[in-house]
Order: sequence, then C-alpha cells, then structure tokens
Amino acid sequence: MDSFNRANPIINQNATSAAISSIVVLSEGDHVGVAVRRLIAGENIESPLASGSDPIVPGQAIPAGHKIALRSVAIGDPVLKYGSPIGVATEAISVGDHVHSHNLADAHESNMGNAVTGRRSTVRSLDPENTHRPQRREFLGYDRGDGRVGTRNYVLIASRVNCSATVCHQIAKRFPVERLAEFPNVDGIALATHTTGCALQYASPKQQALGRVLRGYAAHANVGATLMIGLGCEQTTPEYLKDHHRLVSIGVNGSSKNNAIAEPSCQNDEVGVAMLTMQAEGGTRATIDRGERMIETLLDQANQFRRTPVDASHLRLALECGGSDGYSGVTANPVVGRVADLVVAHGGAAVLSETTEIYGAEHLLTSRAVSDEVAAKLIAKIQWWKEHVAVYGGVLDNNPSIGNKAGGLTTITEKSLGAVAKSGTSPLVDVVDYAAPIPTQGLSVMDTPGFDPASVTGKVAGGCNLVLFTTGRGSCFGGKPVPVIKIASNSLLFESMSEDMDFDAGVVLTGQTIESVGDRLWEQVLLHASGTATCSEQLGLGDHEFVPWTVGPTL
Repeated sequence: MDSFNRANPIINQNATSAAISSIVVLSEGDHVGVAVRRLIAGENIESPLASGSDPIVPGQAIPAGHKIALRSVAIGDPVLKYGSPIGVATEAISVGDHVHSHNLADAHESNMGNAVTGRRSTVRSLDPENTHRPQRREFLGYDRGDGRVGTRNYVLIASRVNCSATVCHQIAKRFPVERLAEFPNVDGIALATHTTGCALQYASPKQQALGRVLRGYAAHANVGATLMIGLGCEQTTPEYLKDHHRLVSIGVNGSSKNNAIAEPSCQNDEVGVAMLTMQAEGGTRATIDRGERMIETLLDQANQFRRTPVDASHLRLALECGGSDGYSGVTANPVVGRVADLVVAHGGAAVLSETTEIYGAEHLLTSRAVSDEVAAKLIAKIQWWKEHVAVYGGVLDNNPSIGNKAGGLTTITEKSLGAVAKSGTSPLVDVVDYAAPIPTQGLSVMDTPGFDPASVTGKVAGGCNLVLFTTGRGSCFGGKPVPVIKIASNSLLFESMSEDMDFDAGVVLTGQTIESVGDRLWEQVLLHASGTATCSEQLGLGDHEFVPWTVGPTL
C-alpha cells in the first residue's frame, strides 16, 4: 500500500460485516488487526483476510483496541501494521495471539540520508491560483483589517514572569460573567501565565522561546487587546520584548467611560500591548487596581470588533492528539487528516507537531515534502530529539505513555504511524521552530514536545486559530484564546464523556467511510469557527493550559 493508505487507514473493504464488528485490518499484508470489541479466548472469528481463510481464534482474551495476530511472525522478524513495521517480535507469534508489549519491541532507526534522497521526485504542489479549489466556503470571523482573521475575540492578560501570575488571575477575577456581559462582542478574558521569565540567560534559546510565545499570543488573530504584567526585576523586561520580539508598550489609562487608550506608535511588524510593572506601580494591590481599570478600557476596544463573513482560507488548524488508543490511528486521526486536506484545498493551513510522535513515521512526511530542504529540516529535528533525550538517559520509545499502552498502543513507531494520519495527504511545505510563525497556506510541521499543553501553546503562538484534538482514552483539554474541538476515536468514549467530546469518529468502525465522516467534521469545524461553543468552552476550560516549552537551564 502507498503512503496515502498508510497515513489514512481504512477498514478492509473485503471484510464481511461480521468481521468489521470484530477485527479491522488497515493495510494489505499486515500481520495484525485491531480488535473492535473485547475478544474472548477460544471464540471463532471470521477472518478479515481473503475469502476462504480459516477463522481467527484468539489464544487469550484481547481487550478492545488491542492487536491480534492474523499471521505468524518468527522471533526477530518485523511486525506490520499500516503496511509498515511497528517493531520486531521478541518471541514467536502465532495466529490469534495478543500482540503487545510482552512480544513486540520497537526497532526503528531513522535513516537520515534515505529519508531525504528517497523523497518522491514528483510531489503534488500547492495551487497558488486555486484553479482546482473546491467551492468557496465561509465562516463568521473577526477580521482585524491587517490580514489576520480570528475565530474568537478575547482580551489577553499575560505575565512576563511567574512572579506576576497571581496578579494576572486576580485582575481577571474582577470581571465575572455579569460584568463581561457589558461587552457582548468579547468572548472573555484569556490568561497566559507560566512558570518562567527569570533565572535564565539573557537572550538565550530558553528566553527567546518564551518571547516568541508571548509575542505570538499578543499578536494572535483571536486577541483583540493585550495587557502584559511583570514584577520588574525579571529577565523578560519590556525592553527585551521590544528589542528582540517587537512588542511595543502602549499607554492605557482610565476606563471605557473615557475610552482613554493611546494610539500605538507601532511600525512594520511591531505589536502594541499595554504593560504594567508591579514594582513601579507600588506593589500587588496597586497593580491589581490599575490593571482592572486598564482591562475595562481594553475590553471596550475589543468590543468594537464584529463577526463578518470571511473566506475559509483564513482557517489555521492545529492538529493534536492526546490520550491516544488503538483506535486513534484507525478513526479519529485519519478523519482529522481528511479535514486537514480540505482546509489546505480551500487555501488555509494545517499544522502537525509533537516531533517525538512523528519518529517512526517521518518517511510519510519527507516523501511529501516540497523540497529536499524541507525533508532535511524534519530529519534534523528528529535527530536533535534523539540526542536531547539521550542526555537524560532516555529514548524516544519511552513514549507511548502508560495510558496509551493500556489503550492498545505498544511502540512509538506504531503510535507515530497513527498520529501522522492527522496530517492527511497534502504536501509538506515547511518545518518551523517552536512558536515560530506558521505558513499561512498548506501543511507544515512545528517542532514541539508530545506534551499536549506545550504543543498546543506553540501552535497557537504560531497563529493557529482552531485546534482539532483527537483522543481515545479521553482528554479534558481546553484552550483560550483558541477553541479546542475534541474528537473521540470510539463511540463508547464519546458517550461516556459526552460533556467533553465534540465529535464521534468511532462511527468509522461501523462501516462509515473516513471521507464521509471527515466531511461532517469539516462542517462542524466551520460552525465552531463561526462562534458555536465547543464542549471545553461550555465548561469554562482554558485558564491554565498555557504552557510554553522552554529548553535550557534555570539559573
């Protein structure tokens, strides 16, 4: 099978309806299938392989979502799933065996040279003239008048250092729902507080990463105005942010009653933000009081924006998976991949991340890179991660997590092959650093860890205005200022955590096609982009999920 089918696995179309209810096969020639239900030891299951094959008889009980052997594998031989090796057998495997950590180990080694030189000579390119673009689609967004379009309209309170984090939260508490109702065009106050900002080398990679995140949030299309607060003796000073990240302090006084906000004297790529420093204001209480007055003015400023019809090309989708299970690469991830292809076809952008969860499936992306340079960027990032974790005595196969393994995922290669399905089939146009601006069209990869809050924070800082978050074990993640759409990989999860799940991709296991389910998710994406609240928004989540990833010593 080619990389399209490996990246977008489908139920074997030759399987009978009985087999579909028990085992799915993702690619012709695979050694294993995925149990759709709990399989009982000794039961006869109609084979999902070629017609006339002997029944599959589980040698032991196999949990739903886990792998069952469809073919025998000798010790030391590779085990295929998605048409690719997911590891090697550590003991002989017979038909019907449960295949998991007890008899399967990761054996992936990135071949840096082959991954680049083996790239397909002809890669489908983006169509800048949109001559093959689908019928035009729109959503109701916030047009900022400078090319940025938001799906939400928040006022942001951000801390320059952890020392000012509590003050930021105390200011936000002074604006309960009843008071925010005075500003009907504002979705609320988003908080961006964190654990760093000081005790780091000035202008080091660690500080630069934090600066990119702060700038990215302040300049985000979903943010109508920003107040940034520091203590005063931290490294991340207003002067540093201006000199290194083009964040310019603007004057804000009074309240909305006199609309006293100074026009920012911003030039080129500068971003105007209101600044407060606790030591200069006279301490905690004085800063909270002043901040309250400033936020009221900023709320009034943001309230001037209205939703208007805008082209779907303004969508920037962050593709994320967390709490994955054995179904994630079968249902939710390829369904999201379908949506990623649709947004790219409409002229928008999709961003894959979690570099540690690309390892083992990088060939599916390098083969679609628009140039050797882009392919080499991705391989270089993976190599950096291998060296980085080795410094601390770790290996990349320490991921999957305990929860992932309980859900049926065994090796990092298996997890990555399923995770990369979120990227769809579009060409890979670029690989960018953490929290760096993303390309405004096409599929790109951002270098991030696999930790969901840090990964999403980076993509939001890069400009993503909607998050598609797949989960099989169940995630309660939410985000501000960018809404998070959570997609369940199985229907049981969708029903048991109905207040947290927005979409059921588990229906793929009943025979619905990835294309049809993906098309339904695309319609829901447009609704959420237009203001329909996600589950996490209805629950009020998102005030504590801002987690910048910074690499380097704390001094």
